[in-house]
Amino acid sequence: MQIFSIDTGMFKLDGGAMFGVVPKSIWQKENPADENNMCDWAMRCMLVIDGNRKILVDTGMGNKQSEKFFSYYYPFGNETLMGSIAKHGFQAEDITDVILTHLHFDHCGGAVNLVNDQLILAFPNATYWSSKNHWEEATNPNAREKASFLKENILPIQESGQLKFVEEISGQRTRFSENVEIAFVNGHTKSMMLPFVNFHGRTIAYMADLIPSAGHIPVPYVMGYDMFPMTTLDEKETFLKEAFEKDFILFFEHDPSIVMATVQMNEKGGFRKKEVIPLSFMG
Repeated sequence: MQIFSIDTGMFKLDGGAMFGVVPKSIWQKENPADENNMCDWAMRCMLVIDGNRKILVDTGMGNKQSEKFFSYYYPFGNETLMGSIAKHGFQAEDITDVILTHLHFDHCGGAVNLVNDQLILAFPNATYWSSKNHWEEATNPNAREKASFLKENILPIQESGQLKFVEEISGQRTRFSENVEIAFVNGHTKSMMLPFVNFHGRTIAYMADLIPSAGHIPVPYVMGYDMFPMTTLDEKETFLKEAFEKDFILFFEHDPSIVMATVQMNEKGGFRKKEVIPLSFMG
């Protein structure tokens, strides 16, 4: 079994939106803002080689949107989805499964490419996995999330016939492959999927937007983007207790510099980053 960090580039988001009610005087110590209050964030995906399956988790923002769209998010950096995959010795045709944790543009945009004015799947041989509940939300979006659910990122997947849904079982994780299970959470958006990977006896939990960065580990640090912040609070606390007790490794999709870390509990029962885990841990 192998795991690779797949870097797809960086972008900027408003620091206040990313940290919600937490004051800037506190959060800027974790992720300093520029003169426009914008902070740098990664779009970090994961490639899991589990037996004969090559499972890609999320696909970044992609590059097919308009110049006006990108002007809101300032994408930058030299890393790309396909370049990062190639760096590890693979190509698009090798990917057997694409797990889309949720369908916000910065998590699924790279799943579909624009080629000669046609929208085609970036991974032609892959099965694309979503949640049925989340898919229905994304294709019939509420007014608040509508700007994050872009039809050009979503509908071509269904039209291709390569879309399948992970079964959502209330109160437990769903077995996806020999070493990957999927948990569902509902605070950030409905039925977001979090892959849990059994890697040589350790659990690596892909955090998506439940805990987007190491700076978001403390339970009250909830994004302003979350649809149901009180649900996020409960989900974070439940997860972090288990992560602390079982020494999980958290894999951060959006942290600009920290890829993985463990958590610790302080004397008041709060959670903080414990140990930064180097990429070399994954071989």
